[in-house]
Amino acid sequence: MKKEIIATANAPQAIGPYSQAVRVGSFVYTAGQIAINPETSQIVAGGVTEQAEQVMKNLQAVLKAAGTGLENVVKTTIFLRYMKDFSAVNEVYGRFFSEGKPARSTVAVSALPLQVLLEIEVVALVPDAGPAEEAAKGKKESKKKKSKGKKKKK
Repeated sequence: MKKEIIATANAPQAIGPYSQAVRVGSFVYTAGQIAINPETSQIVAGGVTEQAEQVMKNLQAVLKAAGTGLENVVKTTIFLRYMKDFSAVNEVYGRFFSEGKPARSTVAVSALPLQVLLEIEVVALVPDAGPAEEAAKGKKESKKKKSKGKKKKK
């Protein structure tokens, strides 16, 4: 299986030496997303509720770039700065995962990048005919047409 790096301008750019997501076969693995607004490159104002909303929007953008969406997420991991924020994050999270909720782990950590209050990473299934796969097929078809158009010189 080949590894495909997923990148989109619609989610925050990596703040270290990692990718926004990696697709392998029928699965995409996202990096942890934090509450950076991709348009301003700043942490969103407000508390954990506002940060959770932005994190979920960032995950949606990364998954869309990979040819899938939140409806195909099979596993999430939530990292909380404070376990007291569990209920508030749960409320936001529940609005984004209404049907077919994924498996999930939630842990409290001593610190997170840029002093944010939470980080979420996901693993999602990529449907067989997703946009990323269609784009890859288009590139292959284009290469085939070019190679057929070239005649061997004798």
